[in-house]
Amino acid sequence: MLGTITRRVGHHRWFGAVARLLVPADRAVGRLTRGRVVALGLVPSLILTSTGRRSGKPRSNPLLYVPDGDAYVVIGSNWGQTHQPGWSLNLLADPVAEVAVKGRRIPVRAEPATGAERDRLWRLLVTEWPAYRTYERRAGGREIRVFRLVPVGRGAAR
Repeated sequence: MLGTITRRVGHHRWFGAVARLLVPADRAVGRLTRGRVVALGLVPSLILTSTGRRSGKPRSNPLLYVPDGDAYVVIGSNWGQTHQPGWSLNLLADPVAEVAVKGRRIPVRAEPATGAERDRLWRLLVTEWPAYRTYERRAGGREIRVFRLVPVGRGAAR
């Protein structure tokens, strides 16, 4: 029920502003629980750890995801802001990353989705979080990036 309410209020500007403030706490809880608890368990979420394109240091971000086969699909909506989220720029610079999901740490390779593939994945994402349509309108013409995070090597999803 709380997840349903969250999906309804996700369209409001105040929700994005409040949610951005809660990201550091969500990141900390996700790290402490090794990805078992992210976004209070309200929506399917993971912790993405990518390499900072400038710092070279690990950067972790809690993100909603939808499954696509063995892959995890994430979106750089940035709550509808007009600039790309830093983690998406990091993945473009270095697609090697790791996700923590349901208590498992999984090495992944990020694949930016384009064309018909992006359209298909977009439909999956807005089914899970309809507010992405609202964020797209707010983004001021910025194309919101969609990535497939494909498990690689040891720890790959089965």
